[in-house]
Amino acid sequence: MSGITPDPWHDRVVTDPRLSGASIERVDGEAGTVVLVGVLHDHPASTYRVRTVLDAVAPDVLALELPPLAVPLAAHHAADDLTPPALGGEMSAAIQAADTERVVGIDGPSIGFLGYLAAELYAERASLATVRRTAAALRSVTSTAVTRRAAAAVAALTTLQVAVDGPTAYDTGRRDDPERQAAEERRRIETAESMLRVFTPPPAAAIKRTARERYMADRLATLGRTGDVVAVVGRAHLGEIAGHLRDGE
Repeated sequence: MSGITPDPWHDRVVTDPRLSGASIERVDGEAGTVVLVGVLHDHPASTYRVRTVLDAVAPDVLALELPPLAVPLAAHHAADDLTPPALGGEMSAAIQAADTERVVGIDGPSIGFLGYLAAELYAERASLATVRRTAAALRSVTSTAVTRRAAAAVAALTTLQVAVDGPTAYDTGRRDDPERQAAEERRRIETAESMLRVFTPPPAAAIKRTARERYMADRLATLGRTGDVVAVVGRAHLGEIAGHLRDGE
């Protein structure tokens, strides 16, 4: 493939608010295009958006905002007979819809991410208390990632669907009501953005977020040198990751 041009899902944008341009970004590179799909975890509008983009294009790589350790469990959920899968939210829906076998997790924890986190702590001249809180948060997400990997291993040996976290419930009405789905998703995103503007996050949280966004952007830049990429990332990270990618061109 030599770039995703034009965006083949755009003919639906005018009739389906779930495909708002505010939730889809693209960054064209010399070797390939990175299409970023912003999502709200488990939201049906986000799941629809992910599936629509992936139904329209065949990327060389599907990149997910998941730790590498968590990808096998998402892939297990994606093998569900239901469409979209009953478990795993938009991440498993993306794997199910993608016409590629190359699925990668681009988020921490990972060895590479630790370097970015350490660099950010150093750049911010973080206090000892901030370092300790950052380390505690890292231990927590690492424990969760390891649990997901263990659950995938158990699931591979059985016919059971193993759930680490239950799906989030949203009041979006019927599955075929795009207006209501889009409005409910937009309301939740705007509420979250308003909270971020009003409340300054603790230093440890801000450092971790910055490190994650830079790490994910650099991972996507590397993947984009090998072909076209569709990346499913949290809506809150969409703008920063896209900005880092464009700055690195």
